[in-house]
Amino acid sequence: MMAREQHSVLDPDTLDDGGGQPLPRATVGRSARLYAGLRRRKRWLLPLLVVALLAQMAAVMITTAVQQTPTIDEPVYVATATVYLREHSLDYNPEHPPLGKLVIAAGIAIADPHFDTNYKGDQGELGRHLLYESGNDPWRLMFWARLPVIVLTLLFGLVVFAFARELVGPARGLVALALYAFSPDVVAHGSLATLDVPQAGFLLTAVWLLWRARRRPRLYVPLAGAALGAAVATKMSALPAVPVLMLLAVVSVWSARRPGDRDSRRRALALGVAGAAVVAVVTVAVVWASYLVVDPQLRFTSTEPVPVIHGLRGQLVPLMPFPRAFRDGMLIQFGMEDYPWQGFLFGHLYTGSHWYYLPVALLVKTPLGMIALWAAGAVAVVAVRRLRPAAPYLLVPTAVLLATAMDGSRDFGTRYAIFVPMFLAVAAACVPALRSWWRWAPLSTGLLVAFVAVSSLRTFPYYLPYSNEAFGGPSKTYLRLHDSNVDWGQDLGRLADRLRERYAGERVWLVYKGSGVPSYYGIDSSDPRKVGVREVHGLLVVSDTSIDKARGKLAELIDSSRPIDQVGHSITIYRR
Repeated sequence: MMAREQHSVLDPDTLDDGGGQPLPRATVGRSARLYAGLRRRKRWLLPLLVVALLAQMAAVMITTAVQQTPTIDEPVYVATATVYLREHSLDYNPEHPPLGKLVIAAGIAIADPHFDTNYKGDQGELGRHLLYESGNDPWRLMFWARLPVIVLTLLFGLVVFAFARELVGPARGLVALALYAFSPDVVAHGSLATLDVPQAGFLLTAVWLLWRARRRPRLYVPLAGAALGAAVATKMSALPAVPVLMLLAVVSVWSARRPGDRDSRRRALALGVAGAAVVAVVTVAVVWASYLVVDPQLRFTSTEPVPVIHGLRGQLVPLMPFPRAFRDGMLIQFGMEDYPWQGFLFGHLYTGSHWYYLPVALLVKTPLGMIALWAAGAVAVVAVRRLRPAAPYLLVPTAVLLATAMDGSRDFGTRYAIFVPMFLAVAAACVPALRSWWRWAPLSTGLLVAFVAVSSLRTFPYYLPYSNEAFGGPSKTYLRLHDSNVDWGQDLGRLADRLRERYAGERVWLVYKGSGVPSYYGIDSSDPRKVGVREVHGLLVVSDTSIDKARGKLAELIDSSRPIDQVGHSITIYRR
């Protein structure tokens, strides 16, 4: 069709003035030049928009990264990455495989921090010692540790765009990229030196490569295995995706067969099973490689206690085809799952976990327009015939991983489901394909994307405590959720600035939940829980997660104090 349209413009014998008379050659020439100009603009417009979306995402992530102090998990990963570089030891943080920390190590190598090889302590103590007691600048070190994750997050945005483009075309691919780039959860956790976004991005890349394997299985099936291996080598919670992607490998190879040939069906099924085996073997190989890169001799003595796990789980771990450090890490993870953690949901503090915690948390922390597009995108992928083959690739991994995460014992945050905004951004790009059912689908999609962008940008630069307008915005998130949903220790530096600017010279009583060291940032404070209630006068400063969990003396202090300020929507200042 495009070739015929181009020919009609360039050939003067095919053009007329509407009455059967040929147009003058000068008019034809102007039309040809106009058409060529439009095509050139269109050719440049798409990459320009892609660059613009990723550039704004990079800008907000970098700004967020340089303003936030270390979150609770980051010092452990930064210290472990430093140990990888300096000592080539696997002893620290065995509960997570090495690859994500090797990504962080790329930035650590540039920062080149001073590291005390003689220091002995657990992984949390080692992180604090590296950041605050070794002569390093924690602001500079954390920026360089976070930068590789930011770059990786931007690259995963290209995967989101490429996946959606192959399904529904370049213009609609921009819908997927926009939802990804404006996702508060992706921006928040893509700005940190943590493992959640890298793992989810590698999983999405593996699924996209399996989708491409429907045309070229010999090339893309092994590449999908490598991406899946990268996900497993980043976090062990990616393991449930392995059988799912093995089945998708069979589907992809089967779809690549020649239709109508019975022999080709049997051969395709056999090749599909072989493809699934290739995915599994390459996945295992990548995990082994991530450990061998750190220490080719695979020496390992865990600095953390390795629990004894009974039952079926304990019997299966020794059978896993992974290094001992990985298997011991699995035992540590199972031990954490058996711990009675505290959760907080809509004002209710509880011990254990609720199976519905993650769906409810996603409902609170996802822009309303994004939720609508996710739901409509899932419908479109299933309902539109030409998109239906993509449904197993987009919806099944998301459902399996979400169900697995919901079964976990740690109700700590939507970061455990960070794959949802990635996979469903691709599905949401399919919503305009519903125009045969609903004529306003393309326009509604554009308006909802704009609504998402506005909601996301309004929370800048406080992305961790984001919640949507239906739940009161980021200033109200702590009333409904806790921990990494709102308060992960990220605002200690901002608190120091606020105290200097507004409350200089006042007595400060601090209950801070985080890995930062308040005194390093110039905060001179005392713990109000260690003295009598009547002795606490001045400013009572409390992390919002501690407010959610307050009992006994702290609860009495909070109830008898007057809130006067809030820092980063994660720390509340009271007057006593």
